[in-house]
Amino acid sequence: MTTEQLISHIRVIPDFPIKGIMFQDVTTLFKDAECLQELSDRLYELYKDKGITKVVGIESRGFVLGAILATRLGAGFVPARKPGKLPADKVVEVYSKEYGTDSVEIHTGAISENDVVLVHDDLLATGGSIGAAYRLVSKFNPSKVYMNCIIDLTDCPRREVFPKDVEFTSIIAIKEHE
Repeated sequence: MTTEQLISHIRVIPDFPIKGIMFQDVTTLFKDAECLQELSDRLYELYKDKGITKVVGIESRGFVLGAILATRLGAGFVPARKPGKLPADKVVEVYSKEYGTDSVEIHTGAISENDVVLVHDDLLATGGSIGAAYRLVSKFNPSKVYMNCIIDLTDCPRREVFPKDVEFTSIIAIKEHE
């Protein structure tokens, strides 16, 4: 399956969640078995030799491929949750996004200093949530952190969300205003 075929399965929803946002809905990729397998295979090929011990999936769409990839890599899965969803002690990181503020949380003790962590999300736009997840994971002092998303919206204005020496990959790069 080509990247263009994957892109053709992404549903774009104008003005969601607010006016001016062109929401890239990856659930249409997930519901197609061939697309889901292709994404899983591509992610696995990218990370199979990196020594990943934990995959952190960002709520909620980052849970889908994050958990699949963790299983394929023989790694643990750590959910980075929205506020109020984790029942035990947690570490929190607050961030700004294009339409407000939010935070992500991970249970205390979910990541150790010996872990090699992959932070996975569905999409990189302005970088608010994935940048916050990177800062949150960094609080645990893991030995290495990788960053990944399915879609990189390359023409979104973004600030530097993680250091340049952190390896970031995406499966699909989209120029939103083409």
